[in-house]
Amino acid sequence: MSTIDLEQLAESQKANAQVMMTLVRTAFHGLEQLSALNLAASRELFNSTASGAQQLLGVKDPKDLGNIAGSLARPNVDKLMEYSRSLYDLAANMQREITSVMEDQYSSMRHNASGLIEKVGVANPISSDVFGAAMKQMMTASSTAFENISQMAKQMTDIVDTNVKAVTNATAQAAAALTPKK
Repeated sequence: MSTIDLEQLAESQKANAQVMMTLVRTAFHGLEQLSALNLAASRELFNSTASGAQQLLGVKDPKDLGNIAGSLARPNVDKLMEYSRSLYDLAANMQREITSVMEDQYSSMRHNASGLIEKVGVANPISSDVFGAAMKQMMTASSTAFENISQMAKQMTDIVDTNVKAVTNATAQAAAALTPKK
């Protein structure tokens, strides 16, 4: 084997650092969005609770209490469903961004490994047949594993999406049942 190329090693380290920085930026961006979502939801909950309490305190006839409580439930359920959808969208976007970065990194790694296999084959043709075959088999196995993991992640996203839609529909139906009929 040839000696380690320090320039290649430095480039590799630089590329790895860029990937890590991209992942950290993605995580911070996601946390910022989550914080903003939670702050907005907390503000909305506070305002809704204060408004509902004022309405309930203003009730003169006990018969109206049930109607007011029911009319307050529907908007709160709608807000909860919207929060859940926003939270799911945020998580799905983060997953897509991270998967994209990892796919790019994996593609680059495969390209570099293929180049290394070819370079070793040219430099040392006698031992390169066994080495090259082993490396190609390893690359094929890792490609298959990566594709399976990516496919599994996409299937899990689809399952969660279907479940969120089902829960949203069920919650909407339950909220409609709570809303008083006029």
